[in-house]
Amino acid sequence: MGNTVARDDFEWVYTDQPHADRRKEILAKHPEIKALMKPDYNLIWVVVLMVLAQLTAFYLVKDLDWKWVVFWAYVFGSCISHSMTLAIHEISHNSAFGNSKAMWNRWFGIFANLPLGLPYSISFKRYHMDHHRYLGGDGIDVDIPTNFEGWFFCTRFRKFIWIVLQPFFYAIRPLCINPKPITRLEVINLLAQLAFDVVIYYLWGVKSIFYMLAGSVLGLGLHPISGHFIAEHYMFLKGHETYSYYGPLNLLTFNVGYHNEHHDFPNIPGKSLPLVKKIAAEYYDNLPQYNSWIKVLYDFVMDDTISPYSRMKRQLKGEVKQD
Repeated sequence: MGNTVARDDFEWVYTDQPHADRRKEILAKHPEIKALMKPDYNLIWVVVLMVLAQLTAFYLVKDLDWKWVVFWAYVFGSCISHSMTLAIHEISHNSAFGNSKAMWNRWFGIFANLPLGLPYSISFKRYHMDHHRYLGGDGIDVDIPTNFEGWFFCTRFRKFIWIVLQPFFYAIRPLCINPKPITRLEVINLLAQLAFDVVIYYLWGVKSIFYMLAGSVLGLGLHPISGHFIAEHYMFLKGHETYSYYGPLNLLTFNVGYHNEHHDFPNIPGKSLPLVKKIAAEYYDNLPQYNSWIKVLYDFVMDDTISPYSRMKRQLKGEVKQD
């Protein structure tokens, strides 16, 4: 259980990320894919229903015994909360209302954020755009773990703890790697979230608040859906930077598992990514892929050659433009 992994640094590469070139090739060969670059208006109604489902759950748990509040927070609330973070991911790409109504998407993201309990949507959008433009960029892409994470979480037990604490690291990592000045929209996101939390506490009490916050933390930590955090970009195979997952949990995660397809075409909503794979099958069928996020989590912990260091990093050159 205490074996130390062999890797002692990130995998530094000196080439551009593969997604831009592959996008050009695919569009040249399959121009019909351009027709998929449009909003997914169904996303709006799905998000509204998810918010209503959580509001109903907040009401239903208010008088339960604490053991059942914890149980339902993990079994149901965590799934809805993690799914909502991926709805917010979709909204950050303007998938709900389209690029021509960017601010509509920002306001809708703040609304989708409410049942999570903690402000997230606006800050996520700012950093996530950097992740797409500068994948693996040193000091820019905050999806890359810190040196401390790679150095310390180097045994099987410590990697397990790292998975449990993933929400904590995703929250503090931007402040360590690439802190940005707070914007007006982030303040609005914070104030709206605090007002919502106060109303829930006033109406239904501490158990509803606990259910909300616990569901968000548990859903982003040791949870089957959280396998996507590791599956997307950690190098289980040397030289491969992005991996797709084609299992059933895509139904709960807006097809975030189609991750090669997403990075190739970030302006295509998740609903249409399976069609991208079908149209351009010759580009995707032979890439490394997963069918189980649970197995990804297990292999990450048990494989002594894999750790938070197992990521590609780039030293960026030229002008860097950030949101």
